[in-house]
Amino acid sequence: MSTRQRITALTGAVVLILSLVIYMLTVSPAEQISEKEEAAEREEISYDQSLRPQYHYTPAENWMNDPNGMVYYEGEYHLFYQYNPDGDQFGNMSWGHAVSEDLVHWEEQEVALTPDEHGMIFSGSIMADKENKSGLFPGEEGGLIAFYTSAGNVQDQRIAYSTDSGRTWKKHEGNPVVPNPGIEDFRDPKVIWHEQSGKYIMLLAAGKKVMFYGSENLVDWEYLSEFGDTGAQGGVWETPELFELPVDGDEEDTRWVLQVDMNPGSIAGGSGGQYFLGDFDGAVFTRQEKSNDINWVDYGTDFYAAQAFNGMDDRVVWMAWMSNWTYASSLPTDPWRGAMSLPREVTLQKDNNGEVQLIQQPADELKDHRGELLYEAAGIELEGSETIDGFEEETYEITAEMEPGSSGEFGFRIRYSPDMQEETIVGYDTKNDVVFTDRLNSGKTDFHDSFAGVYRAPSRLEDGTVKLHIFVDRSSVEVFANDGQQVLTTRIFPFPESSGLEIYSKEGDVNIKSLQIYDRPSAW
Repeated sequence: MSTRQRITALTGAVVLILSLVIYMLTVSPAEQISEKEEAAEREEISYDQSLRPQYHYTPAENWMNDPNGMVYYEGEYHLFYQYNPDGDQFGNMSWGHAVSEDLVHWEEQEVALTPDEHGMIFSGSIMADKENKSGLFPGEEGGLIAFYTSAGNVQDQRIAYSTDSGRTWKKHEGNPVVPNPGIEDFRDPKVIWHEQSGKYIMLLAAGKKVMFYGSENLVDWEYLSEFGDTGAQGGVWETPELFELPVDGDEEDTRWVLQVDMNPGSIAGGSGGQYFLGDFDGAVFTRQEKSNDINWVDYGTDFYAAQAFNGMDDRVVWMAWMSNWTYASSLPTDPWRGAMSLPREVTLQKDNNGEVQLIQQPADELKDHRGELLYEAAGIELEGSETIDGFEEETYEITAEMEPGSSGEFGFRIRYSPDMQEETIVGYDTKNDVVFTDRLNSGKTDFHDSFAGVYRAPSRLEDGTVKLHIFVDRSSVEVFANDGQQVLTTRIFPFPESSGLEIYSKEGDVNIKSLQIYDRPSAW
C-alpha cells in the first residue's frame, strides 16, 4: 500500500468513527433500539404465507385498497395505493408505494403521503410534469405531481410534487387546488392530458356523477362539465378513469372510455365497476352507445377502483384492488390485508352484432414470466370427470379451448381436494350461455355471510368454441373468457392441501381441443 493509500484509508476511518460518534450523541438509545428492531422486522418479513398471493402485489403488512398514482416514469412503473401503515383495517389512509421494471416483480418503498391537519389522503393520480408547466420544480427539470383527495371535514383536491421519482414528496403551499363546492362525496382525482384541446383534464367522482375540470398548468383548475344520470346507480360513484382507444385497431375509428366504480350495487354484489363509450371533446363527455345497457367491467366480486398507468403512450394497462367493500375488512389474511389484480391491457373491439365492447387481456409481460409447462393435452373427448394425476399446485395458469359437444356444463375444479371437500369451479353453462366461477366450497368462506357464491357472465360460443384463460394464485382466481370479452375476478381462501385439479363435463361430452397448464413461479 502506498503512502497516499494509507493516508486515504486512515482519513476514511476517522470520518467513519466521527460519524458514528455524532450519531450516538444525537440519537437516543431508545431510537437506536427502535431502528434496530425495524431493520430486524424488515429482514424477517415473509411472503410465503399459505394465503399470500405469489404473483399478485400485496404489501408486506397492513391494510391496502385502491391503486393510486399509477404512472410509468423514467423506466419504472409506479404503483401507489391506499394504505394504513398502522394496522390491517381501513383508517389513517396514506399512499403506499411500490415500483417495478416489468409489471411482475414489485419492490415496496417507503410510505409516500401521510395524513395531516387537513385530513386523510384518499385516492388520486399522478402526472409527469416534464416541462415544468406547473412552475413547482427548480429550473426546467420537471418531476412528478400527485393529485389526491384530502379527506377531513370536507373533501377537496390537493397536490404534492416530487423531484426524486416519487421517493419523497412536498405538499403544495397553495392547496387546495380544487376546493369543495358543497358536495359530500367529492373525491378521487384522475388527471390526463387531452391532446386535441391542449389541456389537462381532471375527473372527479361526486355522488353519482363525474365532474370534469380543465387546466393548462396542472395547478389552476376550472370547472368544465359533468356526466351522470345513467348507468348503474345503486351506490356512490368512485375512482373515475378516462382514455381514448381505437376500435379493432383502426386509428380512424375511436371511442372514449369513461370507467367509474360504484359501491354498492355491482352485478356480483357489493362494489364493482362499469364503463361508458362515447366522445370527449376536451370539456364534455357524450355517451354514444346504441343502448343504455349497463356495461360491467368485471363479473366477479373482486375487481374495484381500476386505474390505468399514465405515461404508457402505446397502450392502456390498468390494475385494480382485488377485493370488495362488503367483506374486505374480514378477509382471513395476516399480517397483510388487500391485494392487487394482474395488470391488464384494455382494448376495444366489435362483437358479432357490431356493438363495441371493452376487452381485457393479461398484460404481455406476464408471458415472459411463465414457469414450466406442467400439463398439455389436445383432441380429447371427455364425459364425466378426470383428475390430473400427480397435480399438486397452488399457483398456475390455464389456457384452454373447449368445444361443448353434448355437454350441458364443463370446466375445471381448481384448488381441488375431494378429501377436504374443497373446490373452486370455473365452468361454462351451455344451457344458459354463461361462464361462471363457483366459490361455494372454495375453502374458508364463513368469515362473512356474503362471501360464498356463484358469479356468472353472459358468454356465447365463438365458432362453437369456448376459450378460457385462468390465473390461479394462492388466494385468487382471474378468468378471461373468449380472449377477454368477459372477465371474472374472485378471491378464494383454500387450505394448502387443496392443490388438485380436475376437468369435468356434465350431461354429455366435451371436446378438449387444446389445454396447457403452466407453472406461475413466485414474484417475491
